[in-house]
Amino acid sequence: QVQFVESGGGLVQPGGSLGLSCGASGSSIFDFYGMGWYRQAPGQQREFVASINGFGRTNYADSVKGRFAISRDNTKNWVHLQMNSLKPEDTAVYYCNCVPARDDYWGQGTQVTVSS
Repeated sequence: QVQFVESGGGLVQPGGSLGLSCGASGSSIFDFYGMGWYRQAPGQQREFVASINGFGRTNYADSVKGRFAISRDNTKNWVHLQMNSLKPEDTAVYYCNCVPARDDYWGQGTQVTVSS
């Protein structure tokens, strides 16, 4: 049974930075060609944030482009999301999953709150 496990969330002031990490239990990040971060704000649907493929090619949602950076380390079995210049509208539960996402692989996510 594969499950992704997210960590690193917390409370940060607007303009601040936060780094999220994702690991895989029951498998290895190396097994997935595409890995991504997604988020769900209160009352909204889950949305795509960023992705990275096996060649290191990245893709970002327009709302985070230039502020967020995704990276992966297959040998250490993690995917990282560095978030800079955070805004209140970035407040959400952040999840990682493969690309395309699989419903049975969602973890519990990690809460990111941007507030003064």
